[in-house]
Amino acid sequence: MNLTPHAPRSRSGLVGALALATLLASLGTSVANVALPTLAHELGAPFGRVQWVVLAYLLAMTVTAVAAGRLGDALGRQRVLLAGLGLFTAATLACALAPSLAALVAARSLQGVGAAVMIALPLALVRDVVPEARTGAAMGLLGTTSAVGTALGPAGGGLLIATSGWQAGFVAMLPLAGVALVLTWRGLGDEPAPVRSGARFDVAGALVLTAALVAGALAMTPDAFPQVGAGPLLVGAAVLVALLVAIERRTAAPLLPWGLLRSRALSGGLLMNLLVATVMMSTLVVGPFYLAGGLGLDAAAIGLTLAVGPVVSALTGVVAGRVVDRAGAGAMTTVALLTMTAGAVLLVVLPPAWGLPGYVLALVVLTPGYQLFLAANNTAVMTTADARRRGTVSGVLSLSRNLGLIAGASAMGAVFAAATGSVEVQGATVASISAGMQTTFLVATALLGVATVVSLAVRKRADRPVSPARVS
Repeated sequence: MNLTPHAPRSRSGLVGALALATLLASLGTSVANVALPTLAHELGAPFGRVQWVVLAYLLAMTVTAVAAGRLGDALGRQRVLLAGLGLFTAATLACALAPSLAALVAARSLQGVGAAVMIALPLALVRDVVPEARTGAAMGLLGTTSAVGTALGPAGGGLLIATSGWQAGFVAMLPLAGVALVLTWRGLGDEPAPVRSGARFDVAGALVLTAALVAGALAMTPDAFPQVGAGPLLVGAAVLVALLVAIERRTAAPLLPWGLLRSRALSGGLLMNLLVATVMMSTLVVGPFYLAGGLGLDAAAIGLTLAVGPVVSALTGVVAGRVVDRAGAGAMTTVALLTMTAGAVLLVVLPPAWGLPGYVLALVVLTPGYQLFLAANNTAVMTTADARRRGTVSGVLSLSRNLGLIAGASAMGAVFAAATGSVEVQGATVASISAGMQTTFLVATALLGVATVVSLAVRKRADRPVSPARVS
């Protein structure tokens, strides 16, 4: 049997196939968030423990993000993308059949590995086939499909959970996963020989990074495993990070491309990506508990409310990409961050005064800024990448985003839990939950302020490109 993918009919068909993969990976990120209050109630698990349904997915994506990019460079980006889609589909079935919280967390880990491929490689493949003058529009399309997936997760998941239980959200993903796999197979054409051969993977670095991230996430969710103290876990995470740096500086094929990171534009773009992802994940983790405990909404209403922001992002994504093409990625990155900062401030001020309408209005301001940021920052980062290293750069970009998502789910979740003054968040008072939400988004406002400062600094250095010799 000939297993070579069919030749693509057009560039637009290829970009459409990549957009479907991006949508599905984003759906996998968001579909579980709306189920967190239900899981906490039905399984009798504390807030910190059910957080691991989200954290397991994010940790797996983070650890494998750079590996996905490098494998794509070494073995062929299209082939590796298809393999990632296959793994994601199988893991989604395992999630739907999971008999316990532990089994669900394990299945979500496998699902996250597949999602890492599906998020990292489309960025590189788009850059391969789309002319530079239209890169912003293509990145905007990927951002739009990502937003659609993020919207479908809580909206559709909330309705399904309300009528059929938390497993229904994963069951509903299976047909979409199958369609995405088939359409991606048909849309991707015969691939030339890999642009890099003999690439090695830093196994030791990946294992230490995994251990460090798990230790840090456990420290941020102390009620998940109360028998292990947060202090020893934080110390262990710090030791593992120091060990990781030592390993990375000595290995011939480091997990992180240190030469590339000497570029101020790239390193600044990665830092901004991390901070912005932290803020956006806060809305998906803290939001459901505020809407349930603070405003008394059921699962269906929570899902529809959480979907408002992604729907707005989806409607503005392609337009944002075109604006980036015309106005420039650097300037639009700063504008996007200022818009997001305004949205975060509104999340602090409006919901306590106006309730649900205030919360929705704040999201309507925050999320278009996020969509513009994605188009601008992804364009700025990927246009700095040499053709031979686009898979690696897209993997590092995904790594920074995933680290931010983990920080949003764990550290910002810890801020929320601490501000409510209750380990069992689902049992906290309305006033304490509202106070926790306000505190969380005060911190988010500060993070976006830091990102804006970084954006301005990167723009000032935009006329100082790094020589090719320094990034080789």
